[in-house]
Amino acid sequence: MASAADDERFMAEAIALGLEHLGLTSTNPSVGCIIVKDGIEIGRGVTAVGGRPHAEPQALAEAGKGARGATAYVTLEPCSHFGKTPPCANALIAAGVARVVVSVIDPDARVAGRGLDMLRKAGIEVVTGVLEQEGRRSLAGYLMRQTNGRPYVTLKLAVSSDGMIGRIGEGQVPITGVESRSAVQHLRAESDAILVGIGTAIADDPELTCRLPRLEDRSPIRIILDDELRLPLTSRLVRTVRQVPVIAVAAEPPSFDDSTDEAFMARRAALDAAGVEVLQCDSRQPGNLLTALGSRGLSSLLIEGGARAARNFLDARLVDRILLFQGPGTIGEGGIESPVTRTDIPSGFTSVGTRFYGEDRCDEYEREN
Repeated sequence: MASAADDERFMAEAIALGLEHLGLTSTNPSVGCIIVKDGIEIGRGVTAVGGRPHAEPQALAEAGKGARGATAYVTLEPCSHFGKTPPCANALIAAGVARVVVSVIDPDARVAGRGLDMLRKAGIEVVTGVLEQEGRRSLAGYLMRQTNGRPYVTLKLAVSSDGMIGRIGEGQVPITGVESRSAVQHLRAESDAILVGIGTAIADDPELTCRLPRLEDRSPIRIILDDELRLPLTSRLVRTVRQVPVIAVAAEPPSFDDSTDEAFMARRAALDAAGVEVLQCDSRQPGNLLTALGSRGLSSLLIEGGARAARNFLDARLVDRILLFQGPGTIGEGGIESPVTRTDIPSGFTSVGTRFYGEDRCDEYEREN
C-alpha cells in the first residue's frame, strides 16, 4: 500500500504535468494523470492540445498491461459521461487499475461524483482530496467557469518602489527587469484571454502576444475596453488581428449624442473590416463581460494594463488573484498611482507567497472563499 507521503508525491507530479498544457485545452480542463505500480511510474498523460484525448487514456496507453493492479493519480475526477470520447472512468475500469487517487472532484453536473461512484462499484479503491488546495489552484480557471459561469481573473501589476504603474503621457515605462517580463510572458501563454484598457492600448501600442521562443502560438485572445472604439487601425493590435484575435469592448448601447453616433458606427465598420470583433457591453459592469466570455468557453483572463480597468474589476469584486511585481526604481512626479500596493491590498485577499525575479519582487494574493 502507498503511504500518504507517496500519494502526495505522485499527485504533485500529476499536478505539475497538468500545468504543462494550461491554456491549450479549449473548454476542457488541463488534467494530469500518472500511473504508478510498485512505487514506479509506468505511464503519464496530460489533456491534449485542443482538449482531446483526455489525460487518463493517454497514461493508460503508455502503461499498457502494467496498468492492471496499479494506482492512477488524477488531478480531476475522471469523467463519467459519453461526449466526443468515452468516459475516462470506464477506461480505468477496463484497464484493471486497483486504486485511483483524485485531487479535485469535478463540479460539472454530468460528473460531480458519478465518476467516483463508477470506480467504487467496480471494486476500485478511491481516495480523494489529496493535495486538493494545489489541485484546485492548478484547475482554477475550469472550476470558476463551471461554478460561476465566468473566467478566473488574474490582475497583474508592475509597480515602482514609490507605488506607481507608469508616468502620465509617456506610454510604457520600464519598471521591472528581464526576468519579471519573462514570467509575464509565461502568464500570457497560460491564459485564454488578456485585457487592457484603451488608454493603455493607445499610449503603449502593445501587441499583447506571447513572445517567448517556441511559445508564440500560445498567445491569448486580446481584449480592449474601448467604449468609443478609439482603437487605431494602425495599432499593432489591429495589424496582427489575423494572427491573434482581438475583441474591442464598446459601450452598450452607444452612449453618444446623434451627432457622434454616425462616427461611432463608422469606426465600428472599419474595425469589423480589419478583423476586430466588436462586443457591445457596459464596461462599468465587468460582470456582464465576464459572463459573455465564459459563455464562449474562456476559463482564464489576465488583466495586464490600465489603472481604470484594474479598479473597475476590483470594485466589482471580480478579481480572483493579484500578482504584484515590484521593481527597485522610482517614477516620481507625474506618476500614475497603482490601484494596489503591498501595503494596501483590498480586503478579502490573502497572501499565498512571494517570488523574486532578479531585483524584482512578486507577491501573490488570492481571494478568500
